[in-house]
Amino acid sequence: MIAKSALRVFFNIAEAWKLSTDEAMTLLGLDARSTFFKWKKQPELAKLNPDKLERLSYIFGIYKALQVLLPKSEAADQWIKRPNKAPPFQGQSALERMLKGRVVDLYVVRQYLDGQRGW
Repeated sequence: MIAKSALRVFFNIAEAWKLSTDEAMTLLGLDARSTFFKWKKQPELAKLNPDKLERLSYIFGIYKALQVLLPKSEAADQWIKRPNKAPPFQGQSALERMLKGRVVDLYVVRQYLDGQRGW
């Protein structure tokens, strides 16, 4: 049940952020396209290990923080692709940072946004 709900939310976020299949796979930590498309078609069959759950948690937190910081959905969804001069990004976009593929990169983006929210 958790997998089904979590993956549906993830795929909705991926669509809002206009992620390519490869970008979405990287954020999920997946290598196999067949697994990605199976999860997309039948999320209830997915087995989410702790790594995948942690990744999803950070992605959901990033999405929520952006919706709070930038109440206009379009601005919030486009923010991840804009170059950013803040220290964690060094001129890259948040998406470029997240696409390095490590959980810690998702954590850094989430931490930055939580800091911007005053947390």
